[in-house]
Amino acid sequence: MAEIKKDETILDIQGAYSKADHFLKNNRNGLYGVMGALVLVIGGLFAYNFYVDSQNEEAAQLIWKAEYYFETDSLDKAINGDGNYMGFKYIADNYGSTKTGRLAEYYLGICYYQKGEFQAAIDHLENCKLEDEVVGAIAKGAIGDAYVELGKTQEGIEYFEKAVAHSKNNFTSPIYLLKAGLAYEKLGDYTKALETYNTIKDNYPNSVEGRDIDKYIAKAESFKK
Repeated sequence: MAEIKKDETILDIQGAYSKADHFLKNNRNGLYGVMGALVLVIGGLFAYNFYVDSQNEEAAQLIWKAEYYFETDSLDKAINGDGNYMGFKYIADNYGSTKTGRLAEYYLGICYYQKGEFQAAIDHLENCKLEDEVVGAIAKGAIGDAYVELGKTQEGIEYFEKAVAHSKNNFTSPIYLLKAGLAYEKLGDYTKALETYNTIKDNYPNSVEGRDIDKYIAKAESFKK
């Protein structure tokens, strides 16, 4: 390999700088346009995040009264407010892009479920998009409950299984596995019910459902024969 002389290296670097300078001069307007666009995009993202944060804080200051009414079973006031304080519906409609707005959607779904308005419950629970391990699983499980109440048992099972998949934990997973098993029994599918009950026995033996699962297994086995 030929040895590169020091002077040649300097000339190469100088040539590179010269080409770069020539490129910048010839493309200055285009590059400034790109940089301007990037500044606008980055600035827009900062502004949007600031707006969302401020909206979430505002919504968080509004939701406490609706939560109080929810906890005291005053469901209509929790949904619509009391004339002085806003209800979950207002917060969900006006702050839907925030975490608090999505939480209000969740509360709306549970309120409508408790009122027996199951399709409305499904609509709001599907819209809440909660990623929290426990509350997100409960939202999906509640959709399953609403479908079962509407006589759509297979759809209910699908959501019970989504609730389990959302977060495999010792609290929610055995609850919705048991609900899925009972729903399979309702459909007369004791093979699937037995599989579901055995999943509880194997994976969640110390849960409340796991400690009582043998009677469900025995029942499913007797009907399966």
